[in-house]
Amino acid sequence: MTIHNNPLPREIADGIFWLGICHEQFHNGKTYHTYNASFVIVGTEGSMLVETGHQGDYPTIRKQVKSVLKEQNSSLKYLFLTHQEVPHSGGMGRILDDFPEVTVHCDVSDYHLCFPEHAHRLKELEVGESLDLGNRKFLAAEPVIRDLRTSLWGFDTLTRTLFPGDGFAYSHYHDDSHCGKTAEEAESLDLGEVSAVFAERALFWTKLADMNIYVDRLEELLKELDVSNVAPSHGLPVLDIPTTMPKIRSGLVSY
Repeated sequence: MTIHNNPLPREIADGIFWLGICHEQFHNGKTYHTYNASFVIVGTEGSMLVETGHQGDYPTIRKQVKSVLKEQNSSLKYLFLTHQEVPHSGGMGRILDDFPEVTVHCDVSDYHLCFPEHAHRLKELEVGESLDLGNRKFLAAEPVIRDLRTSLWGFDTLTRTLFPGDGFAYSHYHDDSHCGKTAEEAESLDLGEVSAVFAERALFWTKLADMNIYVDRLEELLKELDVSNVAPSHGLPVLDIPTTMPKIRSGLVSY
């Protein structure tokens, strides 16, 4: 069920706009809310869309993208997808139809089978390679916690914001007015619990692996890139890593 009275889009860092719709999820008798979020990164030489959201969200995402581009006097140049799962790439074909100048940059495996008419617009992007938006670059980063083999993360060099797809996946509490807030603003949120619930439902392999190995590497990556913010596809944005990362670790490791 889609939740209305949407507080997005919201600028979470300089030139980075959080888009999407909040959805209900049910687990063990509890109601949780979550996002299939997208983000617009606005540069001086054009903008990038990170993720397209679920195909059912597309009318809202399209409206939000166009609103941000108009307000920022920018045009959409690139599309980056963390992986091929529907909540992340479900609107890809419609984006390519609606924005004919856009090219897709990521692990593009299999996209040409779904959209052969757009095959010439699909550009392989590998870890360490980057795209230029003028005053900022978008770097393809190591996908420490993968949902699919083709998972790829991204990093904005201007605001030092990491886009980890499912890497920081968790839900939130609608009744506590968490929708549209950052992780730090959602003071009553039990990040350990909601991270564990999401991992159980969407990343079940994490329950069968020693997650200390993955979280250790994740913390190393945060230091290597000097990450200041995290913009997850299925969680509230993290703007205070020292405060929030221990809670994320607890959810991935302890539950």
